[in-house]
Amino acid sequence: MSQSVSRTPTTTLPPRPKPLILDTLPTIPDIENCSPRSQQQIDLLLLALEALELGGSEYMLATVQELELQVLIPGRVVLWKLRCTNPWRRSYNRNSLTQDQAKALTIIAGSRAKQLNLLLRQLLAAQQELQAKGLPPDQHYRLSNYLERFQAHFRSRMNPRRAKVARYLSHPAELQTLALELLTQLLFCAGAAGVQRLWVSLFDGEVI
Repeated sequence: MSQSVSRTPTTTLPPRPKPLILDTLPTIPDIENCSPRSQQQIDLLLLALEALELGGSEYMLATVQELELQVLIPGRVVLWKLRCTNPWRRSYNRNSLTQDQAKALTIIAGSRAKQLNLLLRQLLAAQQELQAKGLPPDQHYRLSNYLERFQAHFRSRMNPRRAKVARYLSHPAELQTLALELLTQLLFCAGAAGVQRLWVSLFDGEVI
């Protein structure tokens, strides 16, 4: 004799709302996903932030919590996967960031840059002073540490088979210049409306 089995109806959870902080950045019209160039720029800024302070990736994850971005970045693995959309990466995953994902990463970069505003100013001022005196960056302890960590991160994470990466790896002075340019961009982010201006600049030449 067969017995009927009662089934408890499954409950469909409503979709989690999009983080309100994303609305602080404009949605770029007619662009669904980000270009490889934009993804590369975002990841390099995050790489520079990692080089600025020990435990940089942990601070990024803490920022995700503070800004309530967990719906887009629920944890460390997802953050890593989003950053691996940078085509220079050894672990490049060939995916494209949606605008919301790219906004989240850009906002994280801007938030961390604001927290490190004073340090960014000090390092760039030191760099300008050393350059004026014709002295190398290793004459300044904090600046030298940043450059060493950035170069180490770049060498370990970027794919040497990429022509531009190979160029940087074989010309340390150019890699150092890149690291300093990223400091300038982060300081730009830390200023008034800096994150918004950075966001729009990521799509320069892509919007008709």
